[in-house]
Amino acid sequence: MHLSAAINSFKSSNLISWKTTGKLQQTLAGCIELSGKTLQSGKVSKVKIWPGFTGQGRYFEFHSNLIPASIDFVRESLLCTSLCKDGYKIRTVEHLLSALEAKGIDNCRIQIQSLDSEDTEVEVFIFDGSANAWVEAIEQVGGKEALDRCGNNVEKLAPYLSEPFYVSRNDSFMVSFPASKVHISCGIDFPKGNRKTV
Repeated sequence: MHLSAAINSFKSSNLISWKTTGKLQQTLAGCIELSGKTLQSGKVSKVKIWPGFTGQGRYFEFHSNLIPASIDFVRESLLCTSLCKDGYKIRTVEHLLSALEAKGIDNCRIQIQSLDSEDTEVEVFIFDGSANAWVEAIEQVGGKEALDRCGNNVEKLAPYLSEPFYVSRNDSFMVSFPASKVHISCGIDFPKGNRKTV
């Protein structure tokens, strides 16, 4: 299965089911504000992450346009993950979103802006190429239980794969299997014959 077909398959309710986790949805305990030079365009962008209400999820705000951090808005792009909606594109979102997921932040508004107000594309800066700076910023402000607009908490749902899933593109592939806990194995085979497996 190719990448565009894989994205459509993930949207299928047959492949993914949602189950309760026994945990409550979380958000940030404060605001994070960082800026940096982007990798691909070389422009400077500014990111401000605000706490969110339960059920809002993680979403970007760019020029007053809201783009959910959802597979529904992913578009193919070279060497990064891009979210697109209504003619606006946010690139290189994977490091920030990975840090938010790893730290258990389910709901937040991510305001992003470039120095050029005419831009319809913006890029999230990636610091040293890892998610570490984002993780440290999240740890500094901390997390807290997210509430809805009436002050109620809501249980967190998590996606569960209901059958094996395979995606390939050129000489790359990914295979996922249903499991009770997350286990990731990966490898890379360099042309010079050096194979690495983690």
